[in-house]
Amino acid sequence: MGSASRYATWLVLQNREMPDAEQADTTNVAANAEERRIGASRASGEGRAFSLAVDTGSTATRSLGGHIHRGSVADLHGEHVALSGARCKTLFLIPTLGGGGAERVVCTLLRHIDQARFALTLGVVDSRDAVFRRDVPDHVEYVDLAAGRVRYALPRLLKLIWSIRPDVVFSTLGHLNLALALSKPLLPRRTRLIGRETIVLSQALASESRRALWSFGYRWFYRRLDRIVCQSRDMRDDLIREFAVPEEKAVVIPNPIDAEAIRRRACEALPEAAADWVRPSAGLRLVAAGRLTFQKGFDLLLDAVASCRDLPVRVAILGDGPLRNDLLARARQLGIDERVDFVGYQQNPYPWFRAADAFVVSSRYEGLSNVMLEAIACGTPVIATPAPGGTRDVLSAISECEIADSISSSSLASAIRVWAKRQRRRVPDDAVAAYSVERVTRRYEQEILAVAGVAGP
Repeated sequence: MGSASRYATWLVLQNREMPDAEQADTTNVAANAEERRIGASRASGEGRAFSLAVDTGSTATRSLGGHIHRGSVADLHGEHVALSGARCKTLFLIPTLGGGGAERVVCTLLRHIDQARFALTLGVVDSRDAVFRRDVPDHVEYVDLAAGRVRYALPRLLKLIWSIRPDVVFSTLGHLNLALALSKPLLPRRTRLIGRETIVLSQALASESRRALWSFGYRWFYRRLDRIVCQSRDMRDDLIREFAVPEEKAVVIPNPIDAEAIRRRACEALPEAAADWVRPSAGLRLVAAGRLTFQKGFDLLLDAVASCRDLPVRVAILGDGPLRNDLLARARQLGIDERVDFVGYQQNPYPWFRAADAFVVSSRYEGLSNVMLEAIACGTPVIATPAPGGTRDVLSAISECEIADSISSSSLASAIRVWAKRQRRRVPDDAVAAYSVERVTRRYEQEILAVAGVAGP
């Protein structure tokens, strides 16, 4: 490996994490934390001990959340023959189970993937602040790698992969995908890798101080993945054009939306924090949600609201993040602090979505916005910037929604005005039919089986 390759490897191992569209906050933990825990009980949160010793022997038997799964005959080089009738062993990997879209998508898939065909394990780099822990179903084996960053988790992750020898490793979020791609020569030879990308990568790299090195890493190592799942055509085209990903390796599968579950939860009562926002005199009730970061463009939303002083607009912003104090100060500076409610992370955001007159997506770039699809599932129209990603693909087919002409506060303000003058209608239920959890999960199952070399149903 040349010096540039070695440095790219070092860069990933330092885990200067990319601003992935769906990533939640990750905090550090001591690098020498050695215990791995499997949460076998939701009530206690405790799990049985899990040894990561590499299995060099013959047929192994492992208990997966109460289901006995017969392993495969393997040697240290990864040669193995799947036993007749065995389920496809799939290891899902994610940095955290914090309150982000990637975490929600992974938990949704784990709940709906066919247990008869797949034996599932979920590996989490850092399980602290795991707000989605209870969403992981009991039949999924849960492994906490107990590391604050990917570079600390990699030795443990390699041991885990050698121990269970999955047919497929499915990772999500770019920096973890890249770390796995770099590590592929160290993995069992027959284990296949699928990476789920969450952002239009060139847009995310644009503000990176070491953009050239990150680009080098993605260009030369992402192709080691056997498949890359993209949520939109923009994302796929960007990987092929900018990072030389082979076309046959990049597939488009949108995010799954469990519309029935969302609508049930949307009927729950609003919290007290919504009292001012929901009162009749508040006028037009707008809501936005996401991490408070530059990518999400909440500064553009605040400027747009300030430009709409003649409209009776009140905005609730759901979510936390590093720019919270800056955005609070900006709202005060613009004189709109009494028209904007920063309500923090909401475990159940759907009553807010349902009660809003419109949902606003102010992003500078996206992958495929989960909260946008969830708002539509609640029947709420969306006003959005034309962010690179899947925004335009989704909204252009829904007449009740409005897309701004450009990614700017003035254009977003104009879109709000245009929408406000319309005869406002709710979005019909079938608007998210293409993103139904049943349909999308089947697509994921087919792709995993195809990569594993197993015939689908």
